[in-house]
Amino acid sequence: MSITIESIACWLVDIPTIRPHKLSMTTMGCQTLTIVRMTCAQGVGWGEATTIGGLSYGSESPESIKSAIETYLSPLLCGQTFSGVASLAAKMNASVKGNTFAKSALETAFLDVQGKMLGLPVSALLGGALTERLPVLWTLASGDTDKDIDEGKRLLAEGRHDTFKLKIGARDLKTDIRHALAIKTALGDEVSIRVDVNQAWDVTTAIKGMTELQAGGIDLVEQPIPLWDQRGLITLSQRFTVPILADEAVATAHDGYALASGGFTGAYALKIAKAGGPVQALKLAQVAQAAGIALYGGTLLEGTLGTVASLHAWSTVTMQWGTEMFGPLLLKDDIVVRPLDFSHGQVTLPSGPGLGVEIDADKLRHYART
Repeated sequence: MSITIESIACWLVDIPTIRPHKLSMTTMGCQTLTIVRMTCAQGVGWGEATTIGGLSYGSESPESIKSAIETYLSPLLCGQTFSGVASLAAKMNASVKGNTFAKSALETAFLDVQGKMLGLPVSALLGGALTERLPVLWTLASGDTDKDIDEGKRLLAEGRHDTFKLKIGARDLKTDIRHALAIKTALGDEVSIRVDVNQAWDVTTAIKGMTELQAGGIDLVEQPIPLWDQRGLITLSQRFTVPILADEAVATAHDGYALASGGFTGAYALKIAKAGGPVQALKLAQVAQAAGIALYGGTLLEGTLGTVASLHAWSTVTMQWGTEMFGPLLLKDDIVVRPLDFSHGQVTLPSGPGLGVEIDADKLRHYART
């Protein structure tokens, strides 16, 4: 069944976080969601594109995403008829270079329309869900060791999470290592602790840091060095037994192939925004599976809409390292009628047609930037 796009609307939605969220490049106190509504002859679909800290994380900001959609992608797509996601992606890629976050929101909205039209969840359009419950960790990122320990213990006691990631890299190496190992010791051997360096180290620093993290029982080290240093990432992955999670270094299937063919071992973090949409992210997953590289479901701290789009994709493949789709829990509010079910270290995939998410129009208006 073909789908004809009639109009595309876009909003910037600012929602405060429940606490400051400290990364190596910035500290967040508010998250901006770029929300898209795609109106088609066959129905309405919703999508989301979200990044971290404006331009401090990557080359697209909420403002640039909205501009790309309204100035270039919307005029390109409106009035056009598409047989499916493949033709939609081909049209966007032929005329607009890069801007994968903007494309991801539009691909998501198109899948939402398609699923509603067919009466199927998006996961069915992507191959079918292998599971309805996906593991989800929580990131301890206040930057204060004692606060992070207290937060981790509370979440363990509540039974909400049993795996944690720590954001490090903003401070000197000794301080970061002491912080990570103190949390590991306090939460215990049965609790899996991972660290995300967010590209903050060079190779020499990474060797020092990973030696201590490996000895201290840390289970996974995410993107310790800059994304451009593929050779360094491969070398580190072969030198240590603690696995490396490649994140910013693997946006597309081409990136995944280049790393795997060079001898990288470890895991790839999938993110729909950096790939250009749920379907595009699964192309990277297929490369990883063929190369024997494990998978992890990554987040850019999306709200419920973007989180659900990712979960539909992640549910169709085996995530050996689980997911970190906790974004909605970091926000003080959201723009959906019904929140996701987070419990016992897992999150439940919505089962309705399309994304299975209903937008709260009043909250969208309330939080939308004017």
